[in-house]
Parts: sequence; structure tokens; C-alpha cells
Amino acid sequence: MLRLIALRLAMSVPVVLVVVTLVFLLVRLTGDPATVLAGDLASPEVIAAITAQLGLDKSLPHQYGIWIFDLLRGDFGVSIASHQSVIGEIVGRLEPTLVLATASIIVTVALAVPMGVIAARRHNSWADRLLMLFSVLGFSIPGFVLAYIFILCFSLWLDLLPVQGYVSPFDDPWGSLRHLVLPTLTLSVFFMSLIARVARASILEILSEDFVRTARAKGVPERVILWKHALRNAAIPIVTVIGIGIGMLISGVVVTESVFNLPGVGRLTIDAILARDYPVVQGVIIFFSLAYVSINLLIDIAYILIDPRIRY
Repeated sequence: MLRLIALRLAMSVPVVLVVVTLVFLLVRLTGDPATVLAGDLASPEVIAAITAQLGLDKSLPHQYGIWIFDLLRGDFGVSIASHQSVIGEIVGRLEPTLVLATASIIVTVALAVPMGVIAARRHNSWADRLLMLFSVLGFSIPGFVLAYIFILCFSLWLDLLPVQGYVSPFDDPWGSLRHLVLPTLTLSVFFMSLIARVARASILEILSEDFVRTARAKGVPERVILWKHALRNAAIPIVTVIGIGIGMLISGVVVTESVFNLPGVGRLTIDAILARDYPVVQGVIIFFSLAYVSINLLIDIAYILIDPRIRY
């Protein structure tokens, strides 16, 4: 097991290197960052000063070497807007993003898998059709539209939950929970729909297998067949789509944090883009990319734990 995990970690290194290289090239291929930062009315002297400050007057391979060396030292550069280190900016915004992402993952998995199991067990019943209707609606409504619908219903009409803002769970757990409900639901609905549909389809396929018919013939209770045998054998595609969903959820954090005014990494991304703070933009892109790579690694490890026959 440890050898496989170490091998998988080693395979992630080239992926991370490709991502970092693409970020470096994309920022420079979209135009001269110094000209963009200086603005349309800036004089050539101002543009030259910014170019020298950012090290853009050096050759591209030289810039790339410095970029990689600094990254290996954990130096993501300095924010042009705040003059703080980029890594410090990201770490300072990490708590709201982690709290929101964790809450959304827990809610999504805790509700979506049972929904898929119940829909498969009650195939073609009213419960199955109701859950599939929810799934279709969850796919169809964009996240930002859903966010405004939630705000309109639960904050403005019913006055049950705050419209926006963030409260740390370490300072006020109840207040934090109230502020998290709407952004968590906004993020969860789409992925809940996706995971529930995949879980339903996978379990329906397993329930038609010969070993399930044999278990029923032997008198094994239906709940044991469903939750122990069928769900375990359907786990691989469900875990796969959960991994994909978590990866997409991370990108969804950017929009959700903006709508609900949460001071997380997603909001930092929007602020950095609007301020043309390109060192921060580079830093958050690498942060989200590393998060994707880490999730894929965890999913691969989960495959090995679920089915030890899987090898890489």
C-alpha cells in the first residue's frame, strides 16, 4: 500500500510541473503584465519601472528559472495591491474557503448517496421520480441563480438567515452555521444531483447481477443486499464522481464566495483579477491546481482501499 501511494505521489510531480509551467506561460502570453498593470494612460517610464520591479526585463528562460526556484522555496511573490506576500494572502483567506468546502462536501455526500440508494430501491416509484426531478432541476439551474433564489426566499421573504457575510466557527459556532447554510446549499445542490444520479444508475446495474439474485434466493434481507453488497460493488463509480464533484466544487467556491461576500480564496481571486494583481492571480491558480491534484491523489488511494485488486 505505502509503495503504491509513494508511486502515485511520484506520478503527481510531472503533473504539478506542467501546471506550474502553463500558469507561467499563460500569464505572459495574455500580454505584457507591466502594461496591463500600469493602465492605458501610463507613461513609458512607469511601464519600464514596473517591468524592472517584476523582473520582466529578463529573458523568458531566466524568468522561468527564478519562478521555479522561488516556488520551491515557498515564495509566491508579493502582492502589488497589498504589498504582502502572496502565500500570506492565500493563507489568510483559507479558513472561510475550507469551512465552506468541508461543509458542502459533508452535506453533498451525506444526502446524495442515500438519495441514489433510495431511488434505486424504489425504482419507478413516486420517490424515484421525485428524486430524479430534483436531480434534473439541480442540473438545470445555474449556481448563481440558485443563490439569489435562496437569498430571496430565506433571507428577504422569510427573514430566517443572513444574506451574506462570514463568522468564524471558532468565534461563534451558531452564527457561523447560520451564515453557512445558504452558500453550502448553493454549492451542494448541483453536485448532489450528479452524485445521486450516478449512485442510482450504478446500484440499479449491480442489483441485476447474478450474485444479487443468488443472495435473494438464499433469503438474505433486502437491506443487507442493498447497503452491504450493492453499495460496496457500486462504490468505484460513486467515488469517482464524488472526486470530480469535489474538484468542480472548488472552482464553484469562487462564484459562491462572491455572491455571499465570503472573504475566502475565491473572493481573493476575483479581487486580484479586478485589481490586475497578477502575482496573486498566479498564486491562487497554482493553489487551486494543487488542490485538484491532491483530490485526484486521494481518490486513487480510495480506489486501492475499496478494491485492493486495483494496481497502477
